[in-house]
Amino acid sequence: MFLFDMPLDQLKTCLLPQSREADFDAFWERMLARSSAQPLNGDGESVAYSVPDVHVEKISFDAFDGGRIVGWLITPRQRRPRPTLLFFHGYSGNKVKVANYLLWALQGFTCIAIDVRGQSGESTDTAYYPEGRTGGWMTSGLLDPERHYFTRAYVDTIRTIDFACTRDEVQPDRIGATGCSQGGGLTLAAACLDRRLKMCMAEVPGFCHFRRTLEITNEAPWTELIQYFRIYPERIETAFRTLSYVELNNMTERIQCPTLISVGLQDMICVPSSIYSAYNRIRTAEKQLDHFPFNGHEAYLNIETMIAWARKCLMP
Repeated sequence: MFLFDMPLDQLKTCLLPQSREADFDAFWERMLARSSAQPLNGDGESVAYSVPDVHVEKISFDAFDGGRIVGWLITPRQRRPRPTLLFFHGYSGNKVKVANYLLWALQGFTCIAIDVRGQSGESTDTAYYPEGRTGGWMTSGLLDPERHYFTRAYVDTIRTIDFACTRDEVQPDRIGATGCSQGGGLTLAAACLDRRLKMCMAEVPGFCHFRRTLEITNEAPWTELIQYFRIYPERIETAFRTLSYVELNNMTERIQCPTLISVGLQDMICVPSSIYSAYNRIRTAEKQLDHFPFNGHEAYLNIETMIAWARKCLMP
């Protein structure tokens, strides 16, 4: 088997160095307090859909620090409080079509799928980023943790929970989240920052350990950081300090809800050692990591496993 990271026996106990700043907890308390003080201004509009067994809405609410988050709310036609799943998409992607969520809605879940701010969907990002960037979004606000793109995207996941809790179709004590790659990272971030989440399923999650990732791969989207560091080598340490506030290896000890994660041992985008380290730091929650020895970044969770996990954790 092709191997570019650690052997499996080392991965199972891998704990990469943490880079938490002394004000890490205070930083996130401050960001979440700022978000709580900012109105949601939530809205929803019914959308006609060809499957009569579901009700569909285009929903929106204010993004953190500027912009508007847009998404789908899909629920069984009989609208009442239900266990709810939040869906976060991969880097540069979007919420895709309503049909992608029918499997879950027709089981009795309320589904809320958002477009990440400023990416290829309908969500906008009008926040201020004081410096330039290289491609994509990863280097936006890279010199200031309060203005970094992913600080704001992480807080948007909490605002998604806030929005969900305003809806009559949502049981606030039965909310879970799921996503792949960037979406997996956002899922874990939400679980780290908000105990209202009662379950998370993160497929090949990103943002687990930035230094380790850049040490062993030069695949996109990490090329955005590599190009930035080539232009501004004097900014590298400042940038890594900013990234430390959104690095999941510094955060996953906070997770309290049941957590299911996948990893591909040949994944050169979200590298195995970074995911294993973040997973191994989950101390007090029920957890499961499914590894796929011959898969790369397409190491998706088995759908039957996901259904069983979600129903066990969220269904009454």
